[in-house]
Amino acid sequence: MTKSGCRAALGVLCALFLAPLLAAAAQSRPAPSSSAPVIRDTGSLPGPRQPIFFRHDVHTGQFKIPCLYCHYTVTVSSEPGIPTLQTCMGCHLIVGGATPSHQAEIQKVRKAWSDRHAPEWVRVHAEPGFVRFPHQRHIKVLGTDACNTCHGEIAVGARPVKVEQMPQIYQVQTLRMGWCVRCHVERRLSRDCTLCHY
Repeated sequence: MTKSGCRAALGVLCALFLAPLLAAAAQSRPAPSSSAPVIRDTGSLPGPRQPIFFRHDVHTGQFKIPCLYCHYTVTVSSEPGIPTLQTCMGCHLIVGGATPSHQAEIQKVRKAWSDRHAPEWVRVHAEPGFVRFPHQRHIKVLGTDACNTCHGEIAVGARPVKVEQMPQIYQVQTLRMGWCVRCHVERRLSRDCTLCHY
């Protein structure tokens, strides 16, 4: 398939599957004063700088795009996977961004797509090599809305900060053995060593 054919196919897929979702999100979108703030420099934000400033607070918070739309392998794979550029372009062939800072980041996505060179993302969450964390098992037990359990449920002041409220992803939980064991104890799940160390 030619490059223009791929773009056309992606545009059709976006129109069929994601456009209704974005339209529903736009109708239920909070008032402009409560939408995601404009951020031009990520240096003051917690977490590593990424090649493209992907805003979870805009995608999953403001527009309510489900985590599983982008991380679609999480229910069947040990790794959640980083979304492909093809997934990003499914929307960003059409969606150009509302502010100059958003438009600049979307241009980076489009350039990476046209250059056929995926961004080199900096990994944020990682376990030691002797630990196995099969995402599909955890999603099966905790449900598809459980991403915040590990990736963003922390008290900041008087309110919790969740993934959909983070402009830039950073590690919130320690992901140490005691933290994992506590979760297993609370849910009355097995604490057999071979669950995670195999």
